[in-house]
Amino acid sequence: MLPLAPMKNSISITQSLPDEAATKAFAAKVAHAINKGAIIYLHGPLGAGKTTFTRGFLSAFNYHDKVKSPTYALVEPYQFGDQFIFHFDFYRLENPDELEHIGIKEYFFSNAICLIEWPEKGQPLLPSSDLDCYIEFVDKERSIRIKAHSLKGEMILQKLKEQ
Repeated sequence: MLPLAPMKNSISITQSLPDEAATKAFAAKVAHAINKGAIIYLHGPLGAGKTTFTRGFLSAFNYHDKVKSPTYALVEPYQFGDQFIFHFDFYRLENPDELEHIGIKEYFFSNAICLIEWPEKGQPLLPSSDLDCYIEFVDKERSIRIKAHSLKGEMILQKLKEQ
């Protein structure tokens, strides 16, 4: 199922992330704001904290084992009851057509949450995102800006603002 159509005046949230703990805590809040399924693009340079964000996100589901970036496998699946979370990392992707070999379209179903690092490398084969997360270095800490690109994304950000 594809995400709902983008809204004309989509909303965004910006948050300072002074350390790794803050990144994980904020990511857990984002996870708690999702009712059922979402496509989240994670943007940022190497070392910005995309995988750290994913660790925090998964901790919201009481997952505390090691979370590795699936740089070579391309995807790492997680299941919590009927909730599926797929963590993608396309950093080493040479050609988007390689995604056909992992059955990329099979991962995007209504109750799946897909966290995608380096999504630009998977275009045009990826569906549109509900949320785009831009993590960047600001002085000695990081900052994240999350922008909604669908009605579902806007509902997630609205719920996040209410937390």
